[in-house]
Amino acid sequence: MSDDTTERAKAHFFAGNAHFEAGRLDAARADYEAAQALVPGRPSVLANLGVTLCRLGQWDAAIERLDAALLADPTHRDAWAALGLSREALNQWAGAAHALRQAIGLGALLPSLYLALSHCELRQERWREALQALDDALEIDPREPEVWSQRGHLLRESGQLKEAARSYEQALQHGAEPALHRHYLASVQDLRDPPPPPPVYAGALFDQYADDFQDHLLAQLRYAAPETLLKPLLAEGRRIGLVLDLGCGTGLCGRLIAPIADAVEGVDVSHAMVERARASGAYRGVVHGDLLGFLHASQVPADLIVAADVFIYVGPLDAVFAAAAARLASGGRFAFSVEQADPGRDLQLRPSLRYAHSRERIERLAAAHGFAVQAIEAGPIRHEQGRPVMGWYAWLRRAA
Repeated sequence: MSDDTTERAKAHFFAGNAHFEAGRLDAARADYEAAQALVPGRPSVLANLGVTLCRLGQWDAAIERLDAALLADPTHRDAWAALGLSREALNQWAGAAHALRQAIGLGALLPSLYLALSHCELRQERWREALQALDDALEIDPREPEVWSQRGHLLRESGQLKEAARSYEQALQHGAEPALHRHYLASVQDLRDPPPPPPVYAGALFDQYADDFQDHLLAQLRYAAPETLLKPLLAEGRRIGLVLDLGCGTGLCGRLIAPIADAVEGVDVSHAMVERARASGAYRGVVHGDLLGFLHASQVPADLIVAADVFIYVGPLDAVFAAAAARLASGGRFAFSVEQADPGRDLQLRPSLRYAHSRERIERLAAAHGFAVQAIEAGPIRHEQGRPVMGWYAWLRRAA
């Protein structure tokens, strides 16, 4: 190899470094690729190119370069870190965890890597190792709110509620988003009068869930709420005028009720869910927003308001019942499902971050807002870990 070739490769390599540091990742990739063409197999070039491709989200290409770089130089900690993050992005949990441990062992003591390692261990159902990764991160820096937050989630999901509460309190103390973390904290405190969720909670939850939402509910959780809720109405064989679908999600209720409705309109707090519902073709219109704003936005009377498995993310329902009563036509119906609260409890916020209601509370709300109870029946809403999650299915009618 000539000196000129080596110098040209160095020039591209250093230019790539400058672009990378300045955040010009496409330019960095171009220079690293030019250097690689001049000096094939050079570990430093392969590693930097792989790290850049990782940052660009080109996971497969990144893994190819990083594997080659680490074969030649297994001490390159940035390459191990990028390899771990790339494999995590491709759901290669075991390989990702191995690479992240290598990076950490070589001194890459970054909270983001410990968080990624914990995530990979958790996806392999290695709860102890997932928790240990978070604890190791906190030994290095006990002021990291995201680590405390993830620790709280892990402990909450494993039933260690007191320790989960301590983790959420630490997350709040060190600057975690306050509204969400007060909600998480309330979910592990078994409050007698739990507060409503913050407005950002459900939207953020379902935006990230939208792509897999329908398949996950129907295939894995055996989700039955829309069919159970609408079956009696469909069996009547009568047309319904305007139907309002609260928390419409991807449109499961809309598709069932549309054939017998003059029009179906929906609302959801998730942008991604709204797009999926619109694409279903079942709705005259779908609005992004909260359900109270949706109910108050028009004076056009509705003949049916339906809310399948929605109130588990709403909590207190007094305002919802008032708005539904105001929006329904005389004799209009209100059909919804809720999770069953424990005996002796009217309203609960559970560690699942879902609210549960008692039958008695539903009956009191109905009476207070001018609804006649047609039926309230117990039944499974979904299955979790092979067990049914029981709910109340309610069919109410607004007084004439």
